[in-house]
Amino acid sequence: QVQLVESGGGLVQPGGSLRLSCAASERIFGINVMGWYRQVPGKQRELVSSITTGGGTNYADSVKGRFTISRDNAKNTVYLQMNSLEPEDTAVYYCNLFYVLIERNYWGQGTQVTVSS
Repeated sequence: QVQLVESGGGLVQPGGSLRLSCAASERIFGINVMGWYRQVPGKQRELVSSITTGGGTNYADSVKGRFTISRDNAKNTVYLQMNSLEPEDTAVYYCNLFYVLIERNYWGQGTQVTVSS
């Protein structure tokens, strides 16, 4: 059972930056997609960004140009660099690993990001 551990959340002022990290507890193999989702109370969890094994990326329109996703396959880790943060980015951010061929999802425990002055 793969465990995903997020880190890097916190409180930041509008316009500031944070870098989230998500490390898997074991080697990630095969065709997979790693991503970041976020959720605020009363709303559905939404996709922020994802990255494939080969490095293909996808972003929600609301974060394009501000957030950058990357992964280090040797370290089984995915990152989310968040710049020009806005109060609307406040949410719990969850890391996700999806194994494509067996259609299995794994989730991290979530890390709080709060953007406020």
